[in-house]
Amino acid sequence: MVCRNVRITASMALVILLGFVASATLKAEPNKPADSNTPTADVNSATSKPAGDLVPIPLVLPKPQFVGTPPNIQGIANLEKPLGKPREPFYAPKGTTNVAFKKSVKSSDEQPIIGEIEMITDGDKEATDGSYVELGPLKQNITIDLGASYNIYAVVVWHYHKQPRVYKDVIVQIAGDPDFIKNVQTIFNNDTDNTLGLGAGKDRNYVETAEGRLIDAKGVVGRYVRCYSNGNNANDLNNYIEVEVYGTPAK
Repeated sequence: MVCRNVRITASMALVILLGFVASATLKAEPNKPADSNTPTADVNSATSKPAGDLVPIPLVLPKPQFVGTPPNIQGIANLEKPLGKPREPFYAPKGTTNVAFKKSVKSSDEQPIIGEIEMITDGDKEATDGSYVELGPLKQNITIDLGASYNIYAVVVWHYHKQPRVYKDVIVQIAGDPDFIKNVQTIFNNDTDNTLGLGAGKDRNYVETAEGRLIDAKGVVGRYVRCYSNGNNANDLNNYIEVEVYGTPAK
Protein backbone atom coordinates (compact mmCIF):
# COMPACT_ATOMS: atom_id res chain seq x y z
CA MET A 1 0.00 0.00 0.00
CA VAL A 2 2.85 2.33 0.80
CA CYS A 3 4.57 1.59 -2.52
CA ARG A 4 1.36 2.42 -4.42
CA ASN A 5 1.15 5.77 -2.69
CA VAL A 6 4.74 6.52 -3.75
CA ARG A 7 3.96 5.63 -7.40
CA ILE A 8 0.94 7.89 -7.44
CA THR A 9 2.94 10.74 -5.95
CA ALA A 10 5.73 10.34 -8.51
CA SER A 11 3.20 10.23 -11.34
CA MET A 12 1.52 13.36 -10.16
CA ALA A 13 4.88 15.08 -9.88
CA LEU A 14 5.68 14.16 -13.49
CA VAL A 15 2.37 15.57 -14.71
CA ILE A 16 2.99 18.81 -12.82
CA LEU A 17 6.51 19.08 -14.28
CA LEU A 18 5.31 18.54 -17.85
CA GLY A 19 2.60 21.11 -17.35
CA PHE A 20 5.16 23.65 -16.15
CA VAL A 21 7.42 23.08 -19.16
CA ALA A 22 4.51 23.44 -21.59
CA SER A 23 3.45 26.65 -19.91
CA ALA A 24 6.94 28.07 -20.10
CA THR A 25 7.17 27.17 -23.80
CA LEU A 26 3.91 28.92 -24.57
CA LYS A 27 5.05 32.02 -22.73
CA ALA A 28 8.31 32.05 -24.70
CA GLU A 29 6.56 31.70 -28.07
CA PRO A 30 6.05 35.45 -28.67
CA ASN A 31 9.90 35.90 -28.65
CA LYS A 32 10.44 33.30 -31.39
CA PRO A 33 11.68 34.85 -34.68
CA ALA A 34 8.96 35.26 -37.29
CA ASP A 35 11.07 33.35 -39.85
CA SER A 36 12.95 30.45 -38.34
CA ASN A 37 15.08 30.18 -41.50
CA THR A 38 16.62 33.62 -40.94
CA PRO A 39 20.16 33.15 -39.56
CA THR A 40 21.06 34.85 -36.32
CA ALA A 41 23.99 37.28 -36.17
CA ASP A 42 27.39 35.74 -35.46
CA VAL A 43 28.83 38.17 -32.92
CA ASN A 44 32.36 36.80 -33.18
CA SER A 45 32.61 37.03 -36.97
CA ALA A 46 30.92 40.42 -36.99
CA THR A 47 33.54 41.89 -34.69
CA SER A 48 36.61 40.03 -35.98
CA LYS A 49 36.32 40.97 -39.66
CA PRO A 50 35.72 44.58 -40.76
CA ALA A 51 32.97 45.23 -43.28
CA GLY A 52 33.91 45.17 -46.94
CA ASP A 53 36.43 43.26 -49.01
CA LEU A 54 40.02 43.45 -47.75
CA VAL A 55 43.09 43.02 -49.94
CA PRO A 56 46.85 43.47 -49.35
CA ILE A 57 47.99 47.05 -49.83
CA PRO A 58 50.18 47.52 -52.95
CA LEU A 59 53.38 47.95 -50.95
CA VAL A 60 56.63 47.52 -52.94
CA LEU A 61 59.77 47.23 -50.81
CA PRO A 62 63.26 48.49 -51.70
CA LYS A 63 66.34 46.30 -51.85
CA PRO A 64 67.65 45.30 -48.38
CA GLN A 65 71.00 46.84 -47.54
CA PHE A 66 71.98 44.42 -44.79
CA VAL A 67 71.04 40.80 -44.24
CA GLY A 68 70.39 38.86 -41.06
CA THR A 69 69.95 39.94 -37.47
CA PRO A 70 71.23 43.49 -36.80
CA PRO A 71 74.21 43.76 -34.45
CA ASN A 72 73.60 44.45 -30.80
CA ILE A 73 72.73 48.14 -30.46
CA GLN A 74 73.89 49.56 -27.16
CA GLY A 75 72.17 52.17 -25.04
CA ILE A 76 68.68 51.83 -26.53
CA ALA A 77 65.98 50.97 -24.02
CA ASN A 78 62.61 49.47 -24.93
CA LEU A 79 64.00 48.01 -28.17
CA GLU A 80 61.84 45.41 -29.89
CA LYS A 81 63.36 42.15 -31.08
CA PRO A 82 63.76 41.60 -34.84
CA LEU A 83 60.88 39.66 -36.36
CA GLY A 84 63.28 37.24 -38.00
CA LYS A 85 61.09 36.78 -41.08
CA PRO A 86 59.34 38.92 -43.70
CA ARG A 87 56.45 41.00 -42.40
CA GLU A 88 52.98 39.68 -43.12
CA PRO A 89 50.91 41.55 -45.76
CA PHE A 90 48.76 44.39 -44.45
CA TYR A 91 45.11 44.24 -45.50
CA ALA A 92 42.89 47.21 -46.26
CA PRO A 93 39.70 47.85 -48.26
CA LYS A 94 39.81 47.48 -52.03
CA GLY A 95 40.91 50.66 -53.76
CA THR A 96 43.43 51.60 -51.08
CA THR A 97 46.49 53.27 -52.63
CA ASN A 98 49.48 55.37 -51.61
CA VAL A 99 47.78 58.76 -51.47
CA ALA A 100 51.01 60.54 -50.44
CA PHE A 101 52.80 59.95 -53.75
CA LYS A 102 54.15 63.25 -55.14
CA LYS A 103 52.19 65.21 -52.53
CA SER A 104 53.47 68.42 -50.94
CA VAL A 105 55.88 68.11 -48.01
CA LYS A 106 57.07 70.72 -45.51
CA SER A 107 59.74 70.42 -42.83
CA SER A 108 60.74 72.09 -39.59
CA ASP A 109 64.21 72.30 -41.21
CA GLU A 110 63.61 74.35 -44.35
CA GLN A 111 67.18 73.86 -45.58
CA PRO A 112 68.12 70.18 -45.32
CA ILE A 113 71.76 69.24 -44.98
CA ILE A 114 71.35 66.68 -47.75
CA GLY A 115 68.62 66.30 -50.38
CA GLU A 116 65.34 68.07 -51.01
CA ILE A 117 62.14 67.78 -48.95
CA GLU A 118 60.15 66.73 -52.04
CA MET A 119 62.15 63.50 -52.16
CA ILE A 120 60.18 62.17 -49.17
CA THR A 121 57.17 61.43 -51.41
CA ASP A 122 58.88 60.79 -54.75
CA GLY A 123 58.48 57.00 -54.66
CA ASP A 124 62.21 56.24 -54.33
CA LYS A 125 62.69 54.07 -51.24
CA GLU A 126 66.21 52.86 -51.93
CA ALA A 127 68.91 53.59 -49.34
CA THR A 128 71.42 54.84 -51.87
CA ASP A 129 73.23 58.16 -52.12
CA GLY A 130 70.88 60.75 -53.58
CA SER A 131 67.77 58.98 -52.28
CA TYR A 132 67.54 60.37 -48.76
CA VAL A 133 67.01 63.67 -47.00
CA GLU A 134 69.06 64.67 -43.97
CA LEU A 135 67.58 67.21 -41.57
CA GLY A 136 69.31 69.11 -38.78
CA PRO A 137 69.98 67.77 -35.30
CA LEU A 138 67.61 66.88 -32.47
CA LYS A 139 63.85 67.47 -32.71
CA GLN A 140 62.61 67.77 -36.30
CA ASN A 141 59.42 66.97 -38.18
CA ILE A 142 58.04 66.68 -41.70
CA THR A 143 54.40 67.25 -42.71
CA ILE A 144 52.67 65.83 -45.77
CA ASP A 145 49.60 67.54 -47.21
CA LEU A 146 47.49 64.88 -48.90
CA GLY A 147 45.46 67.59 -50.64
CA ALA A 148 42.13 66.24 -49.35
CA SER A 149 40.75 64.16 -46.50
CA TYR A 150 41.29 60.40 -46.66
CA ASN A 151 40.42 57.31 -44.69
CA ILE A 152 43.95 56.37 -43.69
CA TYR A 153 44.66 52.69 -43.04
CA ALA A 154 48.45 52.59 -42.88
CA VAL A 155 51.50 54.85 -42.83
CA VAL A 156 54.90 53.43 -43.78
CA VAL A 157 58.06 55.35 -42.84
CA TRP A 158 61.60 54.78 -44.09
CA HIS A 159 64.18 56.90 -42.24
CA TYR A 160 67.53 55.44 -43.37
CA HIS A 161 67.99 51.71 -43.82
CA LYS A 162 71.48 51.45 -45.32
CA GLN A 163 72.66 50.78 -41.78
CA PRO A 164 70.74 49.27 -38.83
CA ARG A 165 69.88 52.49 -37.01
CA VAL A 166 67.37 53.33 -34.32
CA TYR A 167 65.68 56.74 -34.59
CA LYS A 168 64.66 58.32 -31.31
CA ASP A 169 61.30 59.71 -30.18
CA VAL A 170 59.43 58.72 -33.32
CA ILE A 171 55.89 60.09 -33.37
CA VAL A 172 53.37 59.98 -36.24
CA GLN A 173 50.21 62.08 -36.13
CA ILE A 174 47.27 62.70 -38.46
CA ALA A 175 45.16 65.86 -38.41
CA GLY A 176 42.55 67.80 -40.36
CA ASP A 177 44.49 71.09 -40.45
CA PRO A 178 48.12 72.08 -41.14
CA ASP A 179 48.60 73.46 -37.62
CA PHE A 180 47.58 70.16 -36.03
CA ILE A 181 44.85 71.65 -33.87
CA LYS A 182 41.73 69.93 -35.24
CA ASN A 183 41.09 66.23 -34.74
CA VAL A 184 44.72 65.31 -34.06
CA GLN A 185 45.24 61.55 -33.87
CA THR A 186 48.53 60.01 -32.72
CA ILE A 187 48.98 56.64 -34.42
CA PHE A 188 52.55 55.92 -33.24
CA ASN A 189 54.62 57.23 -30.34
CA ASN A 190 57.77 55.70 -28.83
CA ASP A 191 58.76 58.86 -26.96
CA THR A 192 58.27 57.08 -23.65
CA ASP A 193 59.60 59.91 -21.47
CA ASN A 194 57.76 62.74 -23.30
CA THR A 195 60.96 64.40 -24.54
CA LEU A 196 59.11 66.11 -27.40
CA GLY A 197 56.28 67.34 -25.17
CA LEU A 198 53.53 65.60 -27.15
CA GLY A 199 52.71 63.04 -24.48
CA ALA A 200 54.47 59.90 -23.33
CA GLY A 201 54.17 57.03 -25.80
CA LYS A 202 53.96 53.29 -25.29
CA ASP A 203 55.33 52.02 -28.60
CA ARG A 204 58.75 50.40 -28.75
CA ASN A 205 61.98 51.50 -30.39
CA TYR A 206 62.86 49.58 -33.54
CA VAL A 207 65.75 49.01 -35.94
CA GLU A 208 65.40 50.50 -39.42
CA THR A 209 65.18 47.95 -42.24
CA ALA A 210 64.21 47.97 -45.91
CA GLU A 211 60.65 47.04 -44.87
CA GLY A 212 60.17 50.46 -43.28
CA ARG A 213 57.94 50.95 -40.27
CA LEU A 214 54.35 50.06 -41.10
CA ILE A 215 51.89 51.73 -38.74
CA ASP A 216 48.25 50.69 -38.54
CA ALA A 217 46.20 53.90 -38.74
CA LYS A 218 42.88 52.05 -38.31
CA GLY A 219 40.98 54.13 -40.87
CA VAL A 220 41.52 57.50 -39.19
CA VAL A 221 40.23 60.37 -41.33
CA GLY A 222 42.63 63.23 -41.99
CA ARG A 223 44.45 65.34 -44.55
CA TYR A 224 47.82 66.03 -42.94
CA VAL A 225 50.40 63.49 -41.77
CA ARG A 226 53.27 64.61 -39.54
CA CYS A 227 56.33 62.57 -38.55
CA TYR A 228 58.64 63.53 -35.69
CA SER A 229 62.08 62.24 -34.75
CA ASN A 230 64.92 63.32 -32.49
CA GLY A 231 68.19 62.06 -33.94
CA ASN A 232 69.33 58.44 -33.93
CA ASN A 233 71.73 56.11 -32.15
CA ALA A 234 74.58 56.99 -34.59
CA ASN A 235 74.27 60.81 -34.50
CA ASP A 236 71.87 63.64 -33.71
CA LEU A 237 70.65 64.07 -37.30
CA ASN A 238 67.30 63.06 -38.76
CA ASN A 239 66.90 61.23 -42.06
CA TYR A 240 63.95 60.42 -44.30
CA ILE A 241 63.96 58.32 -47.44
CA GLU A 242 60.22 57.95 -48.03
CA VAL A 243 56.82 58.14 -46.34
CA GLU A 244 53.82 56.37 -47.85
CA VAL A 245 50.23 56.85 -46.71
CA TYR A 246 47.69 54.22 -47.72
CA GLY A 247 44.08 55.34 -47.83
CA THR A 248 40.87 55.94 -49.73
CA PRO A 249 38.99 59.22 -50.30
CA ALA A 250 36.84 60.22 -47.33
CA LYS A 251 33.14 60.71 -48.09
